[in-house]
Amino acid sequence: MNPSDSTSKPCPALFITAPGSNHGKTTVTAALARYHVNQGRKVRVFKTGPDFLDPMILERACGQPVYQLDLWLAGATECRRLLYEAALEADLILIEGVMGLFDGDPCSADIAEKFSVPVLAVIDAAATAQTLGAIAFGLANFRQGLNFAGVLANNVASARHAEMIMQGMPPDIRYFGDMPRDKRFVLPERHLGLVQAEEISDLDARISAAALAIASTKLAALPEAVLFNPPGSTVLPELLAGVRIGIARDSTFSFIYPANLDVLSAMGASLIFFSPLADDKLPDIGSLYLPGGYPELHLAALQDNLAMKTALQEHFRQCKPIYAECGGLLYLLESITNKTGECGNMLGLIPGRAVMQNRLQGLGYQSAPMPGGVLRSHTFHHSTVETSLVPIAYGERLHNTSAGEAIFRINNLTAGYLHCYFASNPAAAARLFLN
Repeated sequence: MNPSDSTSKPCPALFITAPGSNHGKTTVTAALARYHVNQGRKVRVFKTGPDFLDPMILERACGQPVYQLDLWLAGATECRRLLYEAALEADLILIEGVMGLFDGDPCSADIAEKFSVPVLAVIDAAATAQTLGAIAFGLANFRQGLNFAGVLANNVASARHAEMIMQGMPPDIRYFGDMPRDKRFVLPERHLGLVQAEEISDLDARISAAALAIASTKLAALPEAVLFNPPGSTVLPELLAGVRIGIARDSTFSFIYPANLDVLSAMGASLIFFSPLADDKLPDIGSLYLPGGYPELHLAALQDNLAMKTALQEHFRQCKPIYAECGGLLYLLESITNKTGECGNMLGLIPGRAVMQNRLQGLGYQSAPMPGGVLRSHTFHHSTVETSLVPIAYGERLHNTSAGEAIFRINNLTAGYLHCYFASNPAAAARLFLN
């Protein structure tokens, strides 16, 4: 986790934002990344905020790992390190914002301003024309000191529609062009957001089609270079030296921060991946990590993999460490019932059941008081848990005083809805995987 250089590094960079969600940020960011990759450039992409699904799409677009940039979860120093190390190797850095430019605290604008990255506003033009210029003007002038590069109109219906948009564009706002309305660009969604990349059979074709449209815009040229400064040197103690951690990773369990894996490795752990869906036994491991995902979409497969269930139950009986987040928590329960009423029997290591709901049940940043210390975390789920187990603690919400998510502990098993960011407290993260 140490930078290999100590001098500032310039690299072309662009921050892709919008007035709000559903304006096409992910599509445009993926298209930009793929276009420049096709030009022979190495592109590193980041996603603002705690999202898991958008980075999967963006990773397919650029062919490189996509990390989250979050000033609260990770902190400014860690964000600076990630950007600097990317600048050392990349020809272009792209950062996709979250929600609208000024939504949240911290917001996308905070990151763009903190690291002096020029901002491109993607605005869905489907229900507007000349007024799009007023929206762009507001975004550009709402906060002084923000480097506003310009605007890209998305979902433009025709050449005439583009003309009307340009008629309303203020002269001091740079217009980068437009992306046409084209169903080939659309990315499918489900209740947590976009569908996982591996589930979209024609994802590469969709990204490539959108990349072709980029060639007709001013975004075909590289953006201005940004000077990225090195962070202070950080060496993590090898608290997990010799520890072999089994990590569930398949289409059920896929919501895991890449930075978490880096932290575990930097502390000396060996990471061994396995699939609760497809494998019939655990690898040779001492600790277990069950990340979040979509167990409710694979009830029959999880229920019927009796060999894997037996192996996991034996791991628990031996009091070996288990850490589970969100979907991993649901898998530890006795059962999960999906939205259509289908029920699947799970591991039964925690008494109770999970029931999927039609509405969002948990959202937002929380501090998680884990056995080894406080970890910064985020929650986003559509299920509820009914259990007789008394929580050892509750998360503390960042922005309100309502009750946080429950944290459960049985022997060396720790579980909850919270997705923890290990770099926020590596020592506390290590404790989750130690006897």
